[in-house]
Amino acid sequence: MSVRLFNRIVGLVLALLLICLPFVTHSDFILSVATVIMVWSIFAVAFDFVFGSLGMVSFGHASFLGIGGYTVTIVIQQFGWPFEAAALAAMVAAAFCAWIYSFFALRVSGIFFALVTLSLSQLLYILADSKLRDLTGGADGIPGVPRPTLFGIDFLDSVNFYWYVAAVFALVMIVIAVIRKSPFGRVVQSIQQNEIRSQHLGYDTHRIKQIAFLLSGAISGLAGTLLASSLMYVNPQMLHWTTSGDVIIMTLLGGAGTLWGPVIGVCIFEILKEWLSGVTPYWYGILGVVFILSTLYFPKGVLGGLQAALARRSVRGEKS
Repeated sequence: MSVRLFNRIVGLVLALLLICLPFVTHSDFILSVATVIMVWSIFAVAFDFVFGSLGMVSFGHASFLGIGGYTVTIVIQQFGWPFEAAALAAMVAAAFCAWIYSFFALRVSGIFFALVTLSLSQLLYILADSKLRDLTGGADGIPGVPRPTLFGIDFLDSVNFYWYVAAVFALVMIVIAVIRKSPFGRVVQSIQQNEIRSQHLGYDTHRIKQIAFLLSGAISGLAGTLLASSLMYVNPQMLHWTTSGDVIIMTLLGGAGTLWGPVIGVCIFEILKEWLSGVTPYWYGILGVVFILSTLYFPKGVLGGLQAALARRSVRGEKS
């Protein structure tokens, strides 16, 4: 079996699970967990477009998630915008924040890039947590985040909201898949492999990395709007560096640089979290052990490891 065929099978299986779940169960809890998994998958896929495709470790992506959540909430509650228009405004705000971050962070690379994004993210967290308390609600956050009002459908119903998020998730995955296969996506991958060679070929690598960062920020902002709407609540924790750490763990668990790897990583993380949190208050420590073991035995993630094994098997088959 080729790696390409394997990827298509993985995508088909996940799509079938997505479609069949509401018909298999009517549990609000299960549908809510599945909805949150799709929202975090959008965030993880957006993050991986910078992390997996460009090889840049960003500890600031929680900022874009949080800005998306706060923007959609404030714009709807204070200005009465419809949800879809507010979500678009949230994506623009998150992209603008990403542009500001890129202005500083892209001047450096490696660990220094991670530290700059971490510093900027924590600055925004402090502003939301204390300095801008009148606007953000401080540590208490803002309750009553509304859900979509498209076509008059009742999205307070868990099944209807599940289908709404599923449609957005499917659209994001299609867009990311197209971008990864496009000439722009191939240039992004070439920059990760050898940036100097890409520069010699005439590409403005700084501009390309900036565009990729803005795109990742905008989609992360979209994830933030859906997360805030799903929880019907937004607070500064969405901006905290630990949120960025969670999405890094999710992406590495599934397989960075792969289309479906971050989605699989989110599924593993969220399912284990829901199960372990009901068993022990030390669930985060157990998740840490799982992450360490997966890093040791699956350094490329679950999906990345399976793809590498299939590639080695194909090579051996061709030689024999």
